[in-house]
Amino acid sequence: MQGRAVAASDAPMAAVARLKITETFYSLQGEADAAGWPTFFIRLTGCPLRCQYCDTAYAFHGGEWRNLDALVDEALASGARHVCVTGGEPLAQKSCIALLARLCEAGLLVSLETSGAIDASGVDMRVVRVIDVKTPGSGESHRNLNLDAQRLRASDQLKFVICDRNDYEWSRELLRSWQLDSQCTVLFSPSYLQLSAGQLADWMLADRLPVRLQVQLHKVLWGDSPGR
Repeated sequence: MQGRAVAASDAPMAAVARLKITETFYSLQGEADAAGWPTFFIRLTGCPLRCQYCDTAYAFHGGEWRNLDALVDEALASGARHVCVTGGEPLAQKSCIALLARLCEAGLLVSLETSGAIDASGVDMRVVRVIDVKTPGSGESHRNLNLDAQRLRASDQLKFVICDRNDYEWSRELLRSWQLDSQCTVLFSPSYLQLSAGQLADWMLADRLPVRLQVQLHKVLWGDSPGR
């Protein structure tokens, strides 16, 4: 008996890439080299880390599924040239890599905020990777990958959130032993409400460190408000 031809409608549908999203919003970038620029933010849900100073714990759970086309369209409709993909930990979702590439292909200036605990080596070369190296004060420094695994690029920005003097000395020694400033931009940021920016600046100047002081602009403007 001759078999029936399979109609196109009978073929299994290709899986649509999607991501679980906590929120999208338009604001000023508060961190890294793009600080001050109007930016469209895409905050992904979920994170395997539990840093003691985390200010986005509301992104650990919940969220809604969105497909990549809708997210790219929303980013373009915002009118922002800059787009930041953040979390949670965005790279914990596999389709994040595809989203980053799609945003770049749309002509946007794309940055990724990720931890030092997730392999970011597969991220599109057009993306500025802001890698948060976890200090001892975070409670998660044991989760950091060896920096060789990240295949550092000149466009990368390594961020160290400093909670206290011990964090500062730990970060200073890592900076020097790996000569990180010769590989990419290094940012030292005081942990919000735990260390003053002035104190951190004094330590950096005393040691003549080749790093940039980063103050979270969005918190200066709006405090610890979600979605800002």
